[in-house]
Amino acid sequence: MDLDTDELLSSLTPREENQAIKSFQNTVAVACPACGEPFDDLVVCKQNPTSLDLTKQLDLCVGVDDGQAFIFTHGQ
Repeated sequence: MDLDTDELLSSLTPREENQAIKSFQNTVAVACPACGEPFDDLVVCKQNPTSLDLTKQLDLCVGVDDGQAFIFTHGQ
């Protein structure tokens, strides 16, 4: 997967940021770079390792850019 993170992040709506993660909502149906389907949210991991508490079951696609994990969520 080749991520153009600057272009990708400029298309998304920021939601939350803390020490471990930054999250963005995909409000314009940008296609997931891994599977090609629109994704719901993007979580950028800022710490290694990072733990995520998922409140619902999701399909995930993952990419790495500059040592950071990019997790694309897809609702069920």
